[in-house]
Amino acid sequence: MSDVVYGVNPVREALAGDQRKPLELFVARDGRSARIDEVVQEAARREVPVRTRERKDLDRLAGHGHHQGLVLRVEPFAYAEFEDLLQRWRDSAAGGFFLVLDGLTDPHNVGAVLRSAEAAGCHGVITAKDRACPITPVVDRAAAGALAHLPLCQVTNISRTLEQLKEEGCWIFGLAGEEGATPLFQADLSGNLALVVGSEGSGLRPNVRNHCDVLLGIPMQGAVSSLNASVAAAIALFEVVRQRHIGGSTK
Repeated sequence: MSDVVYGVNPVREALAGDQRKPLELFVARDGRSARIDEVVQEAARREVPVRTRERKDLDRLAGHGHHQGLVLRVEPFAYAEFEDLLQRWRDSAAGGFFLVLDGLTDPHNVGAVLRSAEAAGCHGVITAKDRACPITPVVDRAAAGALAHLPLCQVTNISRTLEQLKEEGCWIFGLAGEEGATPLFQADLSGNLALVVGSEGSGLRPNVRNHCDVLLGIPMQGAVSSLNASVAAAIALFEVVRQRHIGGSTK
């Protein structure tokens, strides 16, 4: 069994990362470009077999996704253990920084959130085994290669995992839009923490909400009353980055 990654940037990052072993690169016979040639050269350097195929064959391999002439076959995605994320934090000697996804099911949202989490320097992302979007080529594509570098952990019980993070010294901040939530830009996000993002429709589940130390709201200035889950997550993630940069505790 194997998975596929497609698109120039996702394939480039998959070749550069160490999360999944690249097995075989398929390149469209037509439409070669300098960017594609760079990826092919990197595949050769990594001793990954390169096969030339008709574009219709790549369409089939990518499920008719926008592959840009490149499809990489890789080992199946392997979720990290929770302890692996904690060890990554310990080895970094930096403040703990985790993202927890509570019920996100849209693959484009999940991919975008993973991309932001990796760019922000999270030590890892935690998601539930049930009621969550699995890793698919669509997620990989939307993540733009983030999963080649960012560990993702599946857990049976999000609430229990939040308690474990508290025992490790992390504060739990849940993104919630209701009245009374602490405004994001007034919260102290400089210490060890986990950000929890709820589902696209109903937000945080009640039990998960009850395990958060602080509920955060993003101040809204316009007529629209809510944000897409991936946008809200990105704003909160980079507010953490901003505060740590100001405080001198960058990763």
